[in-house]
Amino acid sequence: MSENNDVMIQIDHVTKSYGSTKALDDFSLQLSTGKIIGLLGPNGSGKTTLMKILAGLIHDYCGSVTIDGHTIDPYTKSIVAYLSDEPYFPKWMKIRDGIRLYHDFYTDFDVEKCMHLIKQMELDPNMSIKSMSKGMNEKFLLALCMARNALVYILDEPIGGVDPAAREEIMETILSNYNPNGLMVISTHLVKDIERIFDEVVLIKQGSVVLHRNAEELREERNQSIDDLFVEVFRHDAFN
Repeated sequence: MSENNDVMIQIDHVTKSYGSTKALDDFSLQLSTGKIIGLLGPNGSGKTTLMKILAGLIHDYCGSVTIDGHTIDPYTKSIVAYLSDEPYFPKWMKIRDGIRLYHDFYTDFDVEKCMHLIKQMELDPNMSIKSMSKGMNEKFLLALCMARNALVYILDEPIGGVDPAAREEIMETILSNYNPNGLMVISTHLVKDIERIFDEVVLIKQGSVVLHRNAEELREERNQSIDDLFVEVFRHDAFN
């Protein structure tokens, strides 16, 4: 574990561009262990780009990123569990094939735990990917992610495709199965449904940090929910 005040993720002056568009613009952020972080911002703010950098999927950026004291490398990939907001298994595969693949690829993957989560979410290991709805697929990918004993969990829109009735179940699955000594970063547009679990929130816009604060302190100081704050900041394009 990191010795620098339990810092798990250190991002310094990162810039990532797609052509003439900057997804991240001189972006700096420090996140510590034992926290659930809400990464919030409008579409195009740079959230997914940042998450892919942390997951080791994007390499061509300027600046410095370390996780647990390591620059992005095979070690950091081994301790980061990443939930993409897009399906990534071939449609011909079945749930059991995905479980087998994760078992082969990740040494911290707990098959028994995954099977328990699959059953809890009322999924069948023999289901094919092509027969699953978006919500079912999200539940499956979440089960795979949370069955890892990772130090860092990166979840991109974990409840975006599930119906409101299932969101509470998803939240309980997340809270009951992540490593409390690690770090979790969650990106979501459904702030109202998920904000109760945030220890800290990071608001980003146009590739830069607008605000990084303790969630409960923000609620008390401003006498408003994080969801209301989100609407205020990004509707009026300002933070007063």
